[in-house]
Amino acid sequence: MTAQLIDGKAIAQQLRVQVAAAVTERLAAGKTKPTLATVLVGDRMDSATYVSSKQKACAELGMGSISRNLPGDISQEELEKVVQALDDDPAVHGILTQLPLPSHINEERVLQLISANKDVDGFSPLNIGRLAQKGRAPLFIPCTPAGCIYLLEQADVQIEGANAVVLGRSNIVGMPAALLLIGKNATVTVCHSRTKDLPDVVRGADILIAAIGKAEFVRGDWIKPGAAIIDVGINSKPDATRKSGYRLVGDVNFEEAKEAAGFITPVPGGVGPMTIAMLMRNTLRAAEMQDP
Repeated sequence: MTAQLIDGKAIAQQLRVQVAAAVTERLAAGKTKPTLATVLVGDRMDSATYVSSKQKACAELGMGSISRNLPGDISQEELEKVVQALDDDPAVHGILTQLPLPSHINEERVLQLISANKDVDGFSPLNIGRLAQKGRAPLFIPCTPAGCIYLLEQADVQIEGANAVVLGRSNIVGMPAALLLIGKNATVTVCHSRTKDLPDVVRGADILIAAIGKAEFVRGDWIKPGAAIIDVGINSKPDATRKSGYRLVGDVNFEEAKEAAGFITPVPGGVGPMTIAMLMRNTLRAAEMQDP
């Protein structure tokens, strides 16, 4: 392998150890236990798995968790009552509403009910707005984009002055990642389905963050020699050699890209573990802000 592997699992574990130590110190000082509330609407298996992993992480790090599992046909009014009650509860420091919500729910209205100082997902208009403004700092940064930047920094990848390409412009990953890179003085290009000559654009990237949800879309000959690749994608690919019948792959063709890249994250074991670690750090920060 030419590229150096960025081990997200190991880096996330180091961060989790730091958070757990801070929680222990906080409890020893007689302060409140950092507590995360999760709101899950419907029975999507992927969403349920994500929420369960977040609750498990809270328990492992000595933090509290509250879950609200709601039916998929819940009304807008009833869902808003649940979220508002959690926001009003002083024992809840952070609130995470698992996205996506059912199509009949106005997602923006629900998210706006979460106070900025409990918005541990970092998606409130206030936090995103401050992220987008020069000289302003959000209370919380969205967890997956924050994890991407943390991985680059832990690998000692030079961000300042780098040409960075972000594949994908979602509110959850692509756009916040682009804003974070700009804030670190990279020159950023955001690509999407209507970008012309996409392979050529990617070939100019010193840093590539791929978050488009297309299995192995980025080929090895798109990669600039020595580039750093952060692969956010998690896609299933048929594999008859696996008991499950499939394996997980990213948005980048790993086997091809590793021969050209300088740094690369694996899938799984790259960005995924960092997302939860960053959520735990944000929840701790929320408790420290609300009960210093």
